[in-house]
Amino acid sequence: MIPSIEPSEVGLTGLLWLLISYGYVLFKASNFISEGSDLLLLVPSMAGFVGGTVLPLLGAVPDGAILLFSGLGDINSAQETLSVGVGALAGSTIMLLTVPWSLSVFAGRVDIVEDRAAYLKKPKLTVTGFGKTLFETGVAVSSQVRYSAIVMMVSTIPYFLIQIPATLLEHNQNVDNADMASSEHYWALAGFLLCVFGFIAYLAFQLHFSNREAEKLKRLAVIKEHVYSGNVSLRAVMKDKSLIFETSNMSDYQAIENTSFIPAEARMHLEEILKEVFYKYDKDNSGTLDKFEVARIMRDVHNKAVSQFRLDDLFAKFDRNNDGTIDFNEFISVMWSVMVEHTREDQLHAVDMIMSQIGEYTNPAADGGEETEDVPEEFAELSPEEQQKAIKKQAFTLLFVGTFLVVMFSDPMVDVLQEVATRINVAPFYVSFVLAPLASNASEVIASVFYAAKKTRKTMTVSLTTLEGAASMNNTFCLSILLGLIYFRGLVWAYTAETIAIVLVQFIVGFLARRDENMTCFTSCLILSLFPLSIAAVAGLEALGFD
Repeated sequence: MIPSIEPSEVGLTGLLWLLISYGYVLFKASNFISEGSDLLLLVPSMAGFVGGTVLPLLGAVPDGAILLFSGLGDINSAQETLSVGVGALAGSTIMLLTVPWSLSVFAGRVDIVEDRAAYLKKPKLTVTGFGKTLFETGVAVSSQVRYSAIVMMVSTIPYFLIQIPATLLEHNQNVDNADMASSEHYWALAGFLLCVFGFIAYLAFQLHFSNREAEKLKRLAVIKEHVYSGNVSLRAVMKDKSLIFETSNMSDYQAIENTSFIPAEARMHLEEILKEVFYKYDKDNSGTLDKFEVARIMRDVHNKAVSQFRLDDLFAKFDRNNDGTIDFNEFISVMWSVMVEHTREDQLHAVDMIMSQIGEYTNPAADGGEETEDVPEEFAELSPEEQQKAIKKQAFTLLFVGTFLVVMFSDPMVDVLQEVATRINVAPFYVSFVLAPLASNASEVIASVFYAAKKTRKTMTVSLTTLEGAASMNNTFCLSILLGLIYFRGLVWAYTAETIAIVLVQFIVGFLARRDENMTCFTSCLILSLFPLSIAAVAGLEALGFD
């Protein structure tokens, strides 16, 4: 391995430096993997596969690597060092379901009016005061979140498959570690195979349902983020198959002569994209725009004023009740009409301009008067085909570098965590439980809060299902590594207290997610408390003799 410093040979300051350095490298590696995966979502031909299989798998790689390396090496010390990996697994699973979950609920909270999350009210959040915030604000829990909670809880079955036999053997006082390992051998194999099956089934399930509404929204959010920041043009992400105006037949757009006709799927995506702009300019909150407001949108979006004649013509065509204003549906028709009147190249350019301008309204920095970034010259002058190649190259480079760093630094990180535990006279499990997730799961925490902060029902669904999916991956992919080490290396399953904590937290969060259609901030605080309580529970159970 590249890092060759022996943790036991350095002083306290050196050990702290190693901990911070290796942790930072793993944190950056996790971010590289996340950024590379997001870039692949900009490749239309790969988006479904990436969103359904690659993202969940790569998200579990850092934890899986720490777990794997903790069980390798000298067989005589593997049983002890494996507790570092188990701590990383438990800490990752429990942390993801508590800390970012609670932060996401708080960031995405809206008023709860008559037992319903008020996403359609303007403004969405008016409740103030600590007490009222706890009980009168929260988020909607969609059917997808409740369904993902079931999947998460079902994926804990392998824990029971190995834990029940191990518990029965623990009560036999005459069984030593060697006999116990031999007795657990085939139970570990059964659990390993079940985890592998569950892992494959989960990926197949994700791939099959990769076009679900939440997955489409996630891809759309990634596209917006990169288009707004100027990293890539919309022409590139619309190459081969449109991810913004997703439709089964692109010729619909090329053959339209009546510009008032909008294909159903195109209208749906236009509504998603332009909703923020419509309400941004609806200053009087009437749900309609007058000619002055539409003229401002045309000027700001297209960077040029629309003539009064053209404006009168658009209103004459789409203002169906002739009241001098247009509602949201009529606004969509106006914007579509303007777009399809241009050539295909001009149409795509117009959409690029719309998307870049929307970025100003969705980016808080824009309120300070900052201009949006232009597409970098090296990208702007590339054709869509060349941009696609550049995106793929950058994505695979990030994925390779991230994975390489994880592989190279996971093993020394395990040694450092083990040494930290020795120096402070604390079991390695607790050190790894707290510290490992900070490096390996930071990107998932940031992403979940980012989606939730948009305060919509759909983005809240993306946020919470992502966290549930991460827990399911830990229950299949990461647990398969642990059980594989138990089986192939002849180790003992001595993690009763840890198993109880992991499974119990998942069932509590799953139950709370399924209990009601809303989740209040008070409930999220209860979920947050599960993180420190789980540490206390493990310590208490171990004190009672549960290994």
